[in-house]
Amino acid sequence: MHGICHLIGFAACAGVALATPAVAAAPRVLSVDDKQFLMNGKPYLIISGEMHYPRIPRAYWRDRLRKARAMGLNTICTYVFWNLHEPRPGRFDFKNNLDVAAFVREAGEEGLNVILRPGPYVCSEWDFGGYPAWLLKDGTMKVRSRDPRFLDACARYLKRLARELARLQSSHGGPIVMVQVENEYGSYGSDHEFMEKNRQMIRDAGFEVQLFTADGPDQIPNGALDDLPAAFNFGGGAQSAVETVRKHRPTGPLMCGEYWCGWFDQWGVDHNAPAAGPKADDLEWMLSRGISVNLYMFHGGTNFGWMAGANDPPYLSDVTSYDYDSPLDEAGRATAKFTAFKAVIARHLPPGTVPPAMPAPQPVISITGIRLNRGVPLWDVLPAPVHSDQPRTMEDLGQSYGLVLYRTRLKAGASGDLAVRGLHGYATVFVNGRRIGALDRRTEVRSVKIEPVQAEATLDLLVENTGRVNYGASLPGERQGIVGSVTLGPETLSGWDAYSLPMDNVTGLKYGAIPASGPAFVRGSFALESVGDTFLDMRDWSKGNVWINGHNLGRFWRIGPQQTLYVPGPWLRKGSNDVIVFDAEYAGQTALGALPEPILDQRRD
Repeated sequence: MHGICHLIGFAACAGVALATPAVAAAPRVLSVDDKQFLMNGKPYLIISGEMHYPRIPRAYWRDRLRKARAMGLNTICTYVFWNLHEPRPGRFDFKNNLDVAAFVREAGEEGLNVILRPGPYVCSEWDFGGYPAWLLKDGTMKVRSRDPRFLDACARYLKRLARELARLQSSHGGPIVMVQVENEYGSYGSDHEFMEKNRQMIRDAGFEVQLFTADGPDQIPNGALDDLPAAFNFGGGAQSAVETVRKHRPTGPLMCGEYWCGWFDQWGVDHNAPAAGPKADDLEWMLSRGISVNLYMFHGGTNFGWMAGANDPPYLSDVTSYDYDSPLDEAGRATAKFTAFKAVIARHLPPGTVPPAMPAPQPVISITGIRLNRGVPLWDVLPAPVHSDQPRTMEDLGQSYGLVLYRTRLKAGASGDLAVRGLHGYATVFVNGRRIGALDRRTEVRSVKIEPVQAEATLDLLVENTGRVNYGASLPGERQGIVGSVTLGPETLSGWDAYSLPMDNVTGLKYGAIPASGPAFVRGSFALESVGDTFLDMRDWSKGNVWINGHNLGRFWRIGPQQTLYVPGPWLRKGSNDVIVFDAEYAGQTALGALPEPILDQRRD
């Protein structure tokens, strides 16, 4: 550090209190030599924390950034999520919660540098690793490869992104000091020409600041580029990790690109909550040796809507909460790790440096007596179907997220084991509207017994995209829905109607009396005298999604471990509020409540 006030985002100045944002000065240059990072030629220690703008309501961005400063961080690191910004080919969205340029500007205004990780692949427990689902519509295109069609789509995205962010690079007086090339490619492949093409796309788009790669310590030879800094990602055992890195990179700056200070949760698996002590010890070990660090995550936030991803093998889908057991919890409140990490960081600040005070906590409320008094069965609001001989995938239907209802007719007397070869998601099976059972990619339950039907009957398979795999070799084959055939005994069923249910606008449905049971939407309202963060208690429900005032809070599933859904205070209103629940296995519930604390650790098999 050598007297450099490395908490200042726009200018280096030692021995000052950091109570106000730094003021933009001359362009800064982050560079490297054979030992360390340099800022304008002087040694510089990066102390960074990861947080992602789509996982945090925009109204809370500045609050979280100020808390990063209060912990002692000098940098914020964020992925950019291609699937959100280009939901349809050539149609881009950088508005509202997707205004990544505004997020970067706010970070700079709070005196924080920014490390940008634009992908195009990001992993991040995010659906399809951030790739847009429409890349899968053409079944012959291979993602994360040198397929020219894939690379052309990547280049178009990066150029459009640069229109938002290029002027916010430190070379133009902005806060972006470094940009990552791809992401952990070494755990996926070892095609260095592919990595070179990614580097060139980033440069051609207009990103001119210091580039770097990031991989696991042992995977650096596969994914790194020889002339760029190679960050390393790990979650425990700092000394061993650094020794491995130095075997591959004897010289150059050392930076932990992701120090996994917590971990994510998956449906049907125990909650993860790694202890603060060993994590603080690793952080101390690195900082005391001048090793730059990015804490993954400083603040995890929430996988709102349909954005949670999955791992495979085995296939396990991620929960809605991305609390990650981070220094800031899902609602932005300081945890034991915040206190422990702040104490470690304080020992490595230049003399006289005082981080700003912690912002006041946001209000938290309970809500009781939410009544759901209107509803509509799913069967009554189906759109026009698409007919085909064999089932079509979600991507074939031009759909990215949500559910697809597959319907066909069974002949009188039909019976046997109903099996789906190639189920990507979770299927609830109905005969004449009566639930027969469920098929689940997660548990590898792929068949259910159908008793003989007395007359011609309707067979429905309601298939939810429970999250495309975001990591590993499965990526290219992550089409959703039914990706193979459906058999009943020895017979392959044909003549299918597919009803697309993206669930992107449920407020306009015509609601009537509460249904008795079956897949349904139910709606109610509640009044508030004051607003604040809260956690909707879903323990009495089965499987579905919740919308409050039009915001999709994400998925719930009775198996846990997550049993509540985070409701940000800015999404609530004084006075009347609207709530809609879709439950694929609705059983007549008419009440909801919300708690001041989340329930993230209750599994129910």
